[in-house]
Amino acid sequence: MSESTEVGGVPVTELVERFGTPLYVYDGGTIAAQYRGLRDRLHPAVEMFYSLKANPNISVCALLHSLGARAEVSSLTELVTAQRAGVPADQIMFLGPGKSHYEITACLKEEITLICESLGELALIDELAEGLATTARVVLRVNPSFAVKGSGLTMGGKPRQFGIDEATLWDSPDLADRHRNVRLCGFQAYMGTRFLTEDMIVENTTRILELAERLGDRLGVPLDVVDVGGGLGVAYFPGERDLDVAVLADQLNPVFAGFHERHPDTRLVMELGRYLVGHSGTYAVQVRYVKESMGERFAVADGGTNHHMAAVGIGSFVKRNFPMRLLNRDSAAAPAKWNVTGPLCTPNDTIGKGVELPADLRPGDVVGVERSGAYGPTASPVHFLSHGYPAEVLVHEGQPRLIRTRDDVDSMLAAQILHDFR
Repeated sequence: MSESTEVGGVPVTELVERFGTPLYVYDGGTIAAQYRGLRDRLHPAVEMFYSLKANPNISVCALLHSLGARAEVSSLTELVTAQRAGVPADQIMFLGPGKSHYEITACLKEEITLICESLGELALIDELAEGLATTARVVLRVNPSFAVKGSGLTMGGKPRQFGIDEATLWDSPDLADRHRNVRLCGFQAYMGTRFLTEDMIVENTTRILELAERLGDRLGVPLDVVDVGGGLGVAYFPGERDLDVAVLADQLNPVFAGFHERHPDTRLVMELGRYLVGHSGTYAVQVRYVKESMGERFAVADGGTNHHMAAVGIGSFVKRNFPMRLLNRDSAAAPAKWNVTGPLCTPNDTIGKGVELPADLRPGDVVGVERSGAYGPTASPVHFLSHGYPAEVLVHEGQPRLIRTRDDVDSMLAAQILHDFR
Protein backbone atom coordinates (compact mmCIF):
# COMPACT_ATOMS: atom_id res chain seq x y z
CA MET A 1 0.00 0.00 0.00
CA SER A 2 2.08 2.82 -1.29
CA GLU A 3 1.71 6.28 -2.64
CA SER A 4 3.65 4.99 -5.64
CA THR A 5 0.91 2.49 -6.57
CA GLU A 6 0.70 2.72 -10.33
CA VAL A 7 -1.40 1.54 -13.24
CA GLY A 8 0.57 1.30 -16.46
CA GLY A 9 3.31 3.46 -14.96
CA VAL A 10 0.97 6.26 -13.86
CA PRO A 11 0.44 6.85 -10.11
CA VAL A 12 -3.11 6.16 -8.98
CA THR A 13 -3.08 9.42 -7.03
CA GLU A 14 -2.50 11.28 -10.30
CA LEU A 15 -5.32 9.42 -12.04
CA VAL A 16 -7.75 10.09 -9.21
CA GLU A 17 -6.81 13.76 -9.05
CA ARG A 18 -7.29 14.14 -12.80
CA PHE A 19 -10.39 11.99 -13.39
CA GLY A 20 -12.05 11.75 -9.98
CA THR A 21 -13.79 8.78 -8.40
CA PRO A 22 -15.48 6.36 -8.74
CA LEU A 23 -13.16 5.38 -11.56
CA TYR A 24 -12.38 2.32 -13.63
CA VAL A 25 -8.77 2.19 -14.79
CA TYR A 26 -7.55 -0.39 -17.31
CA ASP A 27 -3.89 -1.18 -17.89
CA GLY A 28 -3.32 -1.56 -21.64
CA GLY A 29 0.01 -3.27 -21.03
CA THR A 30 -1.70 -5.99 -19.00
CA ILE A 31 -4.30 -6.52 -21.74
CA ALA A 32 -1.54 -6.84 -24.33
CA ALA A 33 0.42 -9.24 -22.14
CA GLN A 34 -2.63 -11.45 -21.63
CA TYR A 35 -3.36 -11.56 -25.35
CA ARG A 36 0.23 -12.12 -26.49
CA GLY A 37 0.99 -14.59 -23.72
CA LEU A 38 -1.62 -16.96 -25.13
CA ARG A 39 -1.35 -16.00 -28.80
CA ASP A 40 2.39 -16.67 -28.88
CA ARG A 41 1.91 -20.15 -27.43
CA LEU A 42 -1.35 -21.28 -29.03
CA HIS A 43 -1.46 -23.32 -32.23
CA PRO A 44 -1.30 -20.85 -35.15
CA ALA A 45 -4.46 -22.26 -36.76
CA VAL A 46 -6.57 -21.04 -33.81
CA GLU A 47 -8.16 -17.60 -34.18
CA MET A 48 -8.67 -15.68 -30.94
CA PHE A 49 -11.98 -13.80 -30.77
CA TYR A 50 -12.59 -11.16 -28.11
CA SER A 51 -16.02 -11.48 -26.47
CA LEU A 52 -17.18 -7.89 -26.13
CA LYS A 53 -19.65 -8.75 -23.37
CA ALA A 54 -16.72 -8.87 -20.94
CA ASN A 55 -15.89 -5.20 -21.52
CA PRO A 56 -17.59 -3.54 -24.51
CA ASN A 57 -15.71 -0.25 -24.40
CA ILE A 58 -14.81 0.69 -27.95
CA SER A 59 -11.21 1.61 -27.07
CA VAL A 60 -10.64 -1.71 -25.31
CA CYS A 61 -11.97 -3.46 -28.41
CA ALA A 62 -9.77 -1.35 -30.67
CA LEU A 63 -6.67 -2.12 -28.59
CA LEU A 64 -7.31 -5.85 -28.72
CA HIS A 65 -8.01 -5.75 -32.45
CA SER A 66 -4.74 -3.89 -32.99
CA LEU A 67 -3.05 -6.88 -31.37
CA GLY A 68 -4.83 -9.30 -33.71
CA ALA A 69 -8.04 -10.23 -31.91
CA ARG A 70 -11.27 -10.80 -33.81
CA ALA A 71 -14.66 -9.96 -32.27
CA GLU A 72 -17.58 -11.98 -30.94
CA VAL A 73 -20.66 -9.82 -30.37
CA SER A 74 -24.13 -10.33 -28.92
CA SER A 75 -26.11 -7.18 -29.69
CA LEU A 76 -26.48 -4.59 -32.41
CA THR A 77 -24.53 -2.04 -30.37
CA GLU A 78 -21.69 -4.52 -29.81
CA LEU A 79 -21.69 -5.20 -33.57
CA VAL A 80 -21.40 -1.50 -34.39
CA THR A 81 -18.77 -1.11 -31.64
CA ALA A 82 -16.61 -3.79 -33.25
CA GLN A 83 -17.07 -2.28 -36.71
CA ARG A 84 -16.16 1.22 -35.53
CA ALA A 85 -13.15 -0.24 -33.73
CA GLY A 86 -11.96 -1.43 -37.14
CA VAL A 87 -12.84 -5.12 -37.05
CA PRO A 88 -13.75 -6.32 -40.59
CA ALA A 89 -16.90 -8.36 -41.25
CA ASP A 90 -15.08 -11.64 -41.81
CA GLN A 91 -13.58 -11.34 -38.33
CA ILE A 92 -16.91 -10.85 -36.51
CA MET A 93 -19.37 -13.47 -35.30
CA PHE A 94 -22.77 -12.71 -33.75
CA LEU A 95 -24.28 -15.02 -31.14
CA GLY A 96 -26.98 -14.95 -28.49
CA PRO A 97 -30.23 -16.83 -27.85
CA GLY A 98 -32.66 -13.96 -28.47
CA LYS A 99 -31.56 -12.18 -31.62
CA SER A 100 -34.05 -9.66 -33.02
CA HIS A 101 -35.19 -9.35 -36.63
CA TYR A 102 -33.23 -6.12 -36.82
CA GLU A 103 -30.01 -7.70 -35.51
CA ILE A 104 -30.24 -10.65 -37.88
CA THR A 105 -30.97 -8.33 -40.81
CA ALA A 106 -27.96 -6.15 -39.94
CA CYS A 107 -25.73 -9.24 -39.93
CA LEU A 108 -27.12 -10.42 -43.27
CA LYS A 109 -26.54 -7.04 -44.89
CA GLU A 110 -22.96 -6.89 -43.57
CA GLU A 111 -22.24 -10.59 -44.30
CA ILE A 112 -21.55 -11.28 -40.62
CA THR A 113 -21.48 -14.94 -39.58
CA LEU A 114 -24.42 -15.81 -37.32
CA ILE A 115 -24.18 -18.40 -34.57
CA CYS A 116 -27.68 -19.89 -34.47
CA GLU A 117 -29.12 -21.05 -31.15
CA SER A 118 -32.51 -22.60 -31.99
CA LEU A 119 -34.46 -24.15 -34.85
CA GLY A 120 -36.92 -21.25 -34.68
CA GLU A 121 -34.08 -18.80 -35.13
CA LEU A 122 -32.74 -20.80 -38.07
CA ALA A 123 -36.14 -20.59 -39.76
CA LEU A 124 -36.22 -16.82 -39.21
CA ILE A 125 -32.70 -16.39 -40.60
CA ASP A 126 -33.76 -18.37 -43.67
CA GLU A 127 -36.86 -16.19 -44.14
CA LEU A 128 -35.00 -12.91 -43.73
CA ALA A 129 -32.21 -14.02 -46.03
CA GLU A 130 -34.75 -14.90 -48.71
CA GLY A 131 -36.26 -11.42 -48.41
CA LEU A 132 -32.83 -9.88 -48.95
CA ALA A 133 -31.97 -12.27 -51.80
CA THR A 134 -28.84 -13.37 -49.98
CA THR A 135 -27.42 -16.49 -48.39
CA ALA A 136 -26.79 -16.43 -44.64
CA ARG A 137 -23.59 -17.87 -43.21
CA VAL A 138 -24.65 -19.82 -40.12
CA VAL A 139 -22.71 -21.72 -37.49
CA LEU A 140 -24.92 -23.99 -35.38
CA ARG A 141 -24.51 -23.68 -31.62
CA VAL A 142 -24.80 -27.13 -30.07
CA ASN A 143 -25.94 -27.91 -26.56
CA PRO A 144 -23.99 -31.16 -26.11
CA SER A 145 -25.37 -34.20 -24.37
CA PHE A 146 -22.24 -34.25 -22.21
CA ALA A 147 -21.24 -31.86 -19.43
CA VAL A 148 -17.78 -31.07 -18.10
CA LYS A 149 -17.05 -30.21 -14.49
CA GLY A 150 -14.87 -27.35 -13.32
CA SER A 151 -16.85 -24.39 -14.65
CA GLY A 152 -17.82 -21.40 -12.53
CA LEU A 153 -21.01 -21.12 -14.61
CA THR A 154 -22.24 -24.07 -16.67
CA MET A 155 -23.65 -23.11 -20.07
CA GLY A 156 -23.98 -26.45 -21.81
CA GLY A 157 -24.73 -30.12 -21.21
CA LYS A 158 -27.92 -29.25 -19.29
CA PRO A 159 -31.32 -27.81 -20.19
CA ARG A 160 -30.39 -24.33 -21.41
CA GLN A 161 -31.66 -21.51 -23.61
CA PHE A 162 -28.31 -21.69 -25.37
CA GLY A 163 -27.86 -23.76 -28.49
CA ILE A 164 -29.70 -26.67 -30.10
CA ASP A 165 -29.63 -29.98 -28.26
CA GLU A 166 -27.21 -32.46 -29.78
CA ALA A 167 -29.95 -35.09 -30.01
CA THR A 168 -32.22 -32.70 -31.93
CA LEU A 169 -29.50 -32.02 -34.50
CA TRP A 170 -28.71 -35.72 -34.79
CA ASP A 171 -32.34 -36.37 -35.65
CA SER A 172 -32.36 -33.63 -38.33
CA PRO A 173 -30.15 -34.92 -41.18
CA ASP A 174 -32.14 -32.85 -43.70
CA LEU A 175 -31.62 -29.55 -41.82
CA ALA A 176 -29.55 -27.95 -44.57
CA ASP A 177 -32.04 -28.97 -47.29
CA ARG A 178 -34.92 -27.38 -45.36
CA HIS A 179 -33.26 -23.95 -45.30
CA ARG A 180 -32.32 -23.02 -48.84
CA ASN A 181 -31.20 -19.48 -48.05
CA VAL A 182 -28.76 -20.61 -45.36
CA ARG A 183 -25.28 -22.00 -45.71
CA LEU A 184 -24.60 -24.12 -42.64
CA CYS A 185 -20.86 -23.84 -42.24
CA GLY A 186 -19.87 -25.28 -38.89
CA PHE A 187 -20.52 -25.73 -35.20
CA GLN A 188 -19.95 -23.98 -31.90
CA ALA A 189 -20.24 -25.16 -28.31
CA TYR A 190 -19.60 -23.21 -25.15
CA MET A 191 -19.58 -25.39 -22.07
CA GLY A 192 -19.07 -22.83 -19.32
CA THR A 193 -17.00 -19.99 -17.94
CA ARG A 194 -14.31 -19.35 -15.33
CA PHE A 195 -12.39 -22.57 -15.94
CA LEU A 196 -9.22 -22.54 -13.84
CA THR A 197 -8.05 -26.09 -14.53
CA GLU A 198 -6.05 -26.78 -17.65
CA ASP A 199 -7.26 -30.39 -17.87
CA MET A 200 -10.91 -29.33 -18.03
CA ILE A 201 -10.28 -26.90 -20.88
CA VAL A 202 -8.44 -29.60 -22.81
CA GLU A 203 -11.24 -32.11 -22.20
CA ASN A 204 -13.85 -29.55 -23.32
CA THR A 205 -11.94 -28.76 -26.48
CA THR A 206 -11.31 -32.39 -27.38
CA ARG A 207 -14.95 -33.35 -26.97
CA ILE A 208 -16.26 -30.31 -28.88
CA LEU A 209 -13.97 -31.03 -31.83
CA GLU A 210 -15.10 -34.67 -31.87
CA LEU A 211 -18.73 -33.56 -31.68
CA ALA A 212 -18.27 -31.19 -34.62
CA GLU A 213 -16.85 -34.00 -36.74
CA ARG A 214 -19.71 -36.37 -35.89
CA LEU A 215 -22.40 -33.77 -36.55
CA GLY A 216 -20.71 -32.56 -39.72
CA ASP A 217 -20.80 -36.07 -41.14
CA ARG A 218 -24.38 -36.66 -40.00
CA LEU A 219 -25.81 -33.39 -41.34
CA GLY A 220 -23.57 -32.98 -44.36
CA VAL A 221 -22.33 -29.66 -42.98
CA PRO A 222 -18.86 -28.55 -44.12
CA LEU A 223 -16.58 -27.65 -41.26
CA ASP A 224 -15.67 -24.16 -42.44
CA VAL A 225 -15.75 -22.98 -38.81
CA VAL A 226 -15.49 -24.84 -35.53
CA ASP A 227 -15.76 -22.69 -32.43
CA VAL A 228 -14.68 -24.43 -29.23
CA GLY A 229 -15.92 -21.63 -26.97
CA GLY A 230 -13.49 -20.68 -24.26
CA GLY A 231 -14.31 -19.81 -20.70
CA LEU A 232 -10.71 -19.40 -19.56
CA GLY A 233 -10.90 -18.10 -16.01
CA VAL A 234 -9.35 -15.48 -13.78
CA ALA A 235 -8.45 -16.25 -10.16
CA TYR A 236 -10.24 -13.83 -7.85
CA PHE A 237 -10.48 -15.60 -4.51
CA PRO A 238 -8.22 -17.25 -1.91
CA GLY A 239 -7.38 -20.81 -2.86
CA GLU A 240 -7.68 -20.13 -6.59
CA ARG A 241 -4.79 -19.94 -9.04
CA ASP A 242 -4.52 -18.46 -12.50
CA LEU A 243 -4.14 -20.78 -15.44
CA ASP A 244 -0.61 -21.72 -16.41
CA VAL A 245 -0.74 -20.68 -20.06
CA ALA A 246 2.39 -22.66 -20.97
CA VAL A 247 0.94 -25.86 -19.50
CA LEU A 248 -2.42 -25.15 -21.15
CA ALA A 249 -0.89 -24.60 -24.59
CA ASP A 250 1.31 -27.69 -24.29
CA GLN A 251 -1.80 -29.80 -23.68
CA LEU A 252 -4.13 -28.03 -26.13
CA ASN A 253 -1.85 -27.71 -29.13
CA PRO A 254 -1.65 -31.45 -29.93
CA VAL A 255 -5.46 -31.56 -29.89
CA PHE A 256 -5.70 -28.64 -32.29
CA ALA A 257 -2.85 -30.00 -34.43
CA GLY A 258 -4.58 -33.35 -34.90
CA PHE A 259 -7.84 -31.69 -35.91
CA HIS A 260 -6.03 -29.26 -38.22
CA GLU A 261 -4.31 -32.15 -40.00
CA ARG A 262 -7.69 -33.75 -40.65
CA HIS A 263 -9.38 -30.45 -41.60
CA PRO A 264 -6.68 -28.05 -42.84
CA ASP A 265 -9.19 -25.53 -44.22
CA THR A 266 -11.33 -25.21 -41.08
CA ARG A 267 -11.22 -21.95 -39.13
CA LEU A 268 -10.64 -22.90 -35.51
CA VAL A 269 -12.06 -20.32 -33.11
CA MET A 270 -11.57 -19.71 -29.40
CA GLU A 271 -13.65 -17.06 -27.61
CA LEU A 272 -11.96 -15.09 -24.83
CA GLY A 273 -13.43 -12.29 -22.75
CA ARG A 274 -12.73 -12.23 -19.03
CA TYR A 275 -9.33 -13.88 -19.58
CA LEU A 276 -8.10 -11.04 -21.80
CA VAL A 277 -9.31 -8.04 -19.79
CA GLY A 278 -10.11 -9.20 -16.24
CA HIS A 279 -6.63 -8.74 -14.81
CA SER A 280 -6.24 -5.27 -16.28
CA GLY A 281 -8.89 -3.34 -14.34
CA THR A 282 -8.94 -1.48 -11.04
CA TYR A 283 -12.15 -0.01 -9.67
CA ALA A 284 -11.08 2.95 -7.53
CA VAL A 285 -13.48 4.41 -4.97
CA GLN A 286 -12.93 7.14 -2.41
CA VAL A 287 -13.92 6.66 1.21
CA ARG A 288 -16.43 9.30 2.31
CA TYR A 289 -17.14 8.16 5.85
CA VAL A 290 -15.86 5.60 8.33
CA LYS A 291 -17.98 4.30 11.18
CA GLU A 292 -18.48 1.45 13.60
CA SER A 293 -21.76 -0.40 13.94
CA MET A 294 -22.26 -3.11 16.54
CA GLY A 295 -18.58 -3.91 16.62
CA GLU A 296 -17.95 -3.89 12.87
CA ARG A 297 -16.02 -1.29 10.89
CA PHE A 298 -17.62 0.28 7.81
CA ALA A 299 -15.97 2.35 5.09
CA VAL A 300 -18.71 4.09 3.10
CA ALA A 301 -17.38 4.93 -0.35
CA ASP A 302 -18.63 6.95 -3.34
CA GLY A 303 -19.11 3.84 -5.48
CA GLY A 304 -20.27 0.31 -4.89
CA THR A 305 -22.30 -2.45 -6.46
CA ASN A 306 -23.98 0.05 -8.78
CA HIS A 307 -20.71 -0.06 -10.73
CA HIS A 308 -19.31 -3.44 -9.75
CA MET A 309 -22.02 -6.04 -9.29
CA ALA A 310 -19.52 -8.81 -10.01
CA ALA A 311 -17.81 -8.05 -6.69
CA VAL A 312 -20.99 -9.09 -4.88
CA GLY A 313 -20.51 -12.65 -6.06
CA ILE A 314 -23.82 -13.01 -7.90
CA GLY A 315 -24.36 -16.72 -8.59
CA SER A 316 -22.04 -17.83 -5.78
CA PHE A 317 -23.28 -19.69 -2.74
CA VAL A 318 -20.52 -18.26 -0.58
CA LYS A 319 -19.71 -14.54 -0.61
CA ARG A 320 -16.04 -13.97 -1.27
CA ASN A 321 -14.17 -10.74 -1.85
CA PHE A 322 -12.31 -9.62 -4.92
CA PRO A 323 -8.74 -8.56 -4.03
CA MET A 324 -8.85 -5.05 -2.53
CA ARG A 325 -6.23 -2.65 -1.16
CA LEU A 326 -5.49 0.92 -0.15
CA LEU A 327 -4.09 2.76 -3.15
CA ASN A 328 -3.24 6.33 -2.19
CA ARG A 329 -0.83 6.15 0.73
CA ASP A 330 1.42 4.08 2.92
CA SER A 331 0.10 2.96 6.28
CA ALA A 332 1.99 1.44 9.17
CA ALA A 333 -1.25 0.62 10.96
CA ALA A 334 -2.13 -2.98 11.66
CA PRO A 335 -4.71 -4.51 9.33
CA ALA A 336 -8.31 -4.61 10.46
CA LYS A 337 -11.46 -6.05 8.97
CA TRP A 338 -13.59 -3.51 7.11
CA ASN A 339 -16.90 -3.71 5.33
CA VAL A 340 -16.53 -1.57 2.22
CA THR A 341 -19.90 -0.24 1.11
CA GLY A 342 -21.23 2.13 -1.52
CA PRO A 343 -23.77 4.99 -1.57
CA LEU A 344 -26.91 2.96 -2.30
CA CYS A 345 -29.88 2.64 0.04
CA THR A 346 -29.65 -1.13 0.35
CA PRO A 347 -27.62 -3.40 2.65
CA ASN A 348 -26.66 -5.37 -0.45
CA ASP A 349 -24.41 -2.50 -1.53
CA THR A 350 -21.34 -4.10 0.01
CA ILE A 351 -18.41 -4.64 -2.35
CA GLY A 352 -16.15 -6.08 0.33
CA LYS A 353 -17.09 -7.78 3.60
CA GLY A 354 -14.45 -8.25 6.28
CA VAL A 355 -11.71 -6.97 3.98
CA GLU A 356 -8.29 -6.56 5.59
CA LEU A 357 -7.34 -2.90 5.22
CA PRO A 358 -5.33 -0.62 7.54
CA ALA A 359 -7.03 0.11 10.84
CA ASP A 360 -6.45 3.83 10.27
CA LEU A 361 -8.52 3.92 7.06
CA ARG A 362 -10.02 7.40 6.85
CA PRO A 363 -12.19 9.66 4.68
CA GLY A 364 -10.38 10.65 1.51
CA ASP A 365 -8.54 7.35 1.18
CA VAL A 366 -8.80 5.55 -2.15
CA VAL A 367 -9.55 1.84 -2.11
CA GLY A 368 -9.06 -0.27 -5.22
CA VAL A 369 -10.93 -3.41 -6.22
CA GLU A 370 -8.45 -5.25 -8.40
CA ARG A 371 -8.90 -7.71 -11.27
CA SER A 372 -11.94 -5.66 -12.26
CA GLY A 373 -11.46 -5.35 -16.01
CA ALA A 374 -14.34 -7.68 -16.91
CA TYR A 375 -18.06 -7.44 -16.17
CA GLY A 376 -17.79 -4.07 -14.47
CA PRO A 377 -20.18 -1.17 -15.03
CA THR A 378 -22.03 -2.66 -18.01
CA ALA A 379 -22.96 -5.71 -15.92
CA SER A 380 -24.11 -3.56 -13.00
CA PRO A 381 -27.22 -1.49 -12.11
CA VAL A 382 -25.48 1.80 -12.90
CA HIS A 383 -28.73 3.78 -12.95
CA PHE A 384 -29.89 2.69 -9.50
CA LEU A 385 -30.44 5.85 -7.39
CA SER A 386 -29.44 7.76 -10.55
CA HIS A 387 -25.74 7.78 -9.78
CA GLY A 388 -24.89 6.86 -13.37
CA TYR A 389 -21.78 5.48 -15.03
CA PRO A 390 -18.32 6.08 -13.61
CA ALA A 391 -15.54 7.45 -15.77
CA GLU A 392 -13.31 4.88 -17.48
CA VAL A 393 -9.64 5.39 -18.28
CA LEU A 394 -7.25 3.27 -20.32
CA VAL A 395 -3.55 3.70 -19.59
CA HIS A 396 -1.67 2.76 -22.74
CA GLU A 397 2.09 3.14 -23.17
CA GLY A 398 2.24 5.38 -20.12
CA GLN A 399 -0.52 7.71 -21.30
CA PRO A 400 -3.89 7.83 -19.50
CA ARG A 401 -6.75 8.17 -21.97
CA LEU A 402 -10.33 8.92 -20.98
CA ILE A 403 -12.40 6.28 -22.79
CA ARG A 404 -15.79 6.96 -21.20
CA THR A 405 -17.06 10.16 -19.66
CA ARG A 406 -18.72 10.13 -16.27
CA ASP A 407 -22.49 10.49 -16.27
CA ASP A 408 -23.82 13.75 -14.85
CA VAL A 409 -27.30 15.04 -14.08
CA ASP A 410 -27.89 16.28 -17.62
CA SER A 411 -26.78 13.05 -19.30
CA MET A 412 -28.85 10.98 -16.88
CA LEU A 413 -32.01 12.98 -17.60
CA ALA A 414 -31.47 13.46 -21.34
CA ALA A 415 -33.46 10.37 -22.34
CA GLN A 416 -36.39 11.09 -20.06
CA ILE A 417 -39.51 12.99 -21.22
CA LEU A 418 -41.28 15.41 -18.88
CA HIS A 419 -45.03 15.80 -19.34
CA ASP A 420 -47.03 18.62 -17.82
CA PHE A 421 -49.83 17.13 -15.69
CA ARG A 422 -51.20 20.42 -14.36
